[in-house]
Amino acid sequence: MSQNGETGPLIDVEGVVKRYGSVVALDGVTARFTDRAVGLLGANGAGKSTLMRSMLGLIRPDEGQISVLGMNATERSWEIRRQLGYMPEHDSLPMGMTARDLVVHLGELRGLPRRVAVLRASEVLFQVGLEEERSRLIRTFSVGMKQRTNLAQAIVHSPRLVILDEPTNGLDPAGRDEMLALVRRLSSELDIAVVMSSHVLEDVARTCDSVLVLREGRVVATRRIESPDRDGHGDVEVQVTGDVEAFAAAVRRLGLAIRPSGERLLVSGGDRSAVLRGVRDAACDAGVGVHELRPAGPTLEESLIGAIG
Repeated sequence: MSQNGETGPLIDVEGVVKRYGSVVALDGVTARFTDRAVGLLGANGAGKSTLMRSMLGLIRPDEGQISVLGMNATERSWEIRRQLGYMPEHDSLPMGMTARDLVVHLGELRGLPRRVAVLRASEVLFQVGLEEERSRLIRTFSVGMKQRTNLAQAIVHSPRLVILDEPTNGLDPAGRDEMLALVRRLSSELDIAVVMSSHVLEDVARTCDSVLVLREGRVVATRRIESPDRDGHGDVEVQVTGDVEAFAAAVRRLGLAIRPSGERLLVSGGDRSAVLRGVRDAACDAGVGVHELRPAGPTLEESLIGAIG
């Protein structure tokens, strides 16, 4: 995975093996996490949770080693956990506490003075959209509100890195969208590095900079996730409805190149923004409709389909 300006990888995993009796949960996993947001993708049972718990020092590998923030995850697990936040897949929130009291309490357990913990609890509950519900008992919360409380406790102590295990688990579509937006903000706005597991590729693509695919305890693929609206040289593929020849002529008049690419047309000749503007203007000039528009080349899903399956 690409370097991001850190002096070393956030997490370095070297030949990690973990067995549970005859079951091999992790089978020689080696990976370096250097992007600000990394997704662990795989089906249930692929080894995602076992790998994350090993990063936290909650599980000791049978072979290999893991370094987190430059520290050995087995030997210095307490020091690491002081600088990490963790959101487990299944919450175990105390139903008789309010969201505010819980987050304050966990902030204090992580070493924050009482006054600082109270201030930080108010800040993070506001960030996750629970400011008005902070004094309600957790037993009255919806699944989405409980998940946001779980996220708030994971970041109350301003960790350098937060580990999220299936954060959209059990959420409806609206709650899922809200959670994914919150996760993306952690790395893009709040300067908190993220490792997030999911079995849904779209969730990873919307929140992470790179993805590591696990299958049966092995790393089977790693990919960078390119934003579709990122500027830079790159062709686009377009499918139009209407007079294709008129559209092609309009594209060429704008100084761009165009040629067939399967069922679509490949347009190139400038940076991504210039090409997209050209497609828009040419479509208007030619009076055609744009049925599909996407960066050229295989999509993330297409490039990972074999590994995921």
